[in-house]
Amino acid sequence: MKSPIYLTADIRRIEQAAGNVTPPLMQRAGSAAAELAARIIPETSKDILVLAGPGNNGGDARIAAELLKQKFFRVTIAEKDIPAQKEWGLVIDGLFGIGLARPIEGDYAKLVEYANRQACPVLALDVPSGIQSDSGRVLGCAVRASHTITFIALKPGLLTLDGPDHCGEVTVADLGLDLHALLPPSAWIAEPGLFKGMLERRPRNFHKGMAGSLAVVGGAAGMTGAALLAGRAALRLGAGRVYVGLLEENAPAVDLLAPELMLRHPDDVFGEDLDAMVVGPGLGRGERAETLVGAALASDTPCVLDADALNLIAENTDLRKACVRRKTETLLTPHPAEAARLLGSTVAAVQEDRVKAARLLAENLNAHTLLKGNGSIVVARDGHWFINTSGNPGMASAGMGDVLAGMLGALLAQRYSGETALVLGVHLHGAAADALAKDGNGPVGLTAGELIDASRRIWNAWLKS
Repeated sequence: MKSPIYLTADIRRIEQAAGNVTPPLMQRAGSAAAELAARIIPETSKDILVLAGPGNNGGDARIAAELLKQKFFRVTIAEKDIPAQKEWGLVIDGLFGIGLARPIEGDYAKLVEYANRQACPVLALDVPSGIQSDSGRVLGCAVRASHTITFIALKPGLLTLDGPDHCGEVTVADLGLDLHALLPPSAWIAEPGLFKGMLERRPRNFHKGMAGSLAVVGGAAGMTGAALLAGRAALRLGAGRVYVGLLEENAPAVDLLAPELMLRHPDDVFGEDLDAMVVGPGLGRGERAETLVGAALASDTPCVLDADALNLIAENTDLRKACVRRKTETLLTPHPAEAARLLGSTVAAVQEDRVKAARLLAENLNAHTLLKGNGSIVVARDGHWFINTSGNPGMASAGMGDVLAGMLGALLAQRYSGETALVLGVHLHGAAADALAKDGNGPVGLTAGELIDASRRIWNAWLKS
């Protein structure tokens, strides 16, 4: 099932387009909130604290409070003053919703702190108070909810940056609206179901040439492991042939952990008949590396650009122009610092609005773009975008990006489109980390190499489903 995402401005357009529906949207929201509240409050308690702010979010909360009273719950409404301490069964956060534009301060900040001290479940309405609905930033302070019921559709701030650490379990109440009729979506949660028709098993009559040839270029002095990780990941995600061009002068002639990889001098891999390239893992930023990035950008081969390839594009106007001119598939995979360099900005500015930064990169560089981080943002060349919700903190370790680059290269080599490869590859990468963590192999201590076989298992399961 596709899960659409809407920016705050688009939610406002949907509300306006819906007009004066019966019952009104606020009544529907309050009713949905009351129903969920009644389900999640422990059976041993009847005491509910409702924090009701001054705007529409507070209006939703007050309606929910009245409906819960009709269900014989003991409801206390707090608007500014902290109520007398008692053992609540549930706290409903209706202080601020998607309209919040400035930090929470004063009495409202005290109510947020009060809610965060409670041991009971906390249900946030629309978004946890203090979370900016488009970016996931904390505005001053924010409620840490165990549950969030969001109205009409998902908002990006629930899914990226600090949002996932504050929203808990998210439920969407569409309020009975036909979103596709009111405003068709242009963003979705990244998931394999989006590309169900493209995930087909291989026919029995198949040979390695049909799985494509990939070159990985990188592995400068002290960083050969990065290129080898990318190559191993590509092999195990199904690329038919994988060449690894290593810049290190004393590079190994064979990878003993993956002897199937064909290790070459970087110049030699450009002479092969390639279906895709990965340029950047362990590449370095010297003159030789710059030349190799230029050669890749000048080719007609679908290409993943990662790590130092991105830094070189940020530093060199000619490389940037070459990227923009490319007609074939181009995938960029920056983390926030690399994105900041590409945008001539700062990490803080990128993180302040991750969706905006990723969309700007895709537009400026004419490429499918991934902005890594909690709730990675994927933007297709044509402008529509996705947020990936798989993955965990164990992925904050060396080599994870190299493995992802190799996986993406493998999918490009197997003739998946750039958009499909990026969305599926990013989600698969996170899903593999989640599977390992579930089995006790993380999140702490999870290593990049462990993701390779886990990704292969999940990919084959997707192809069978």
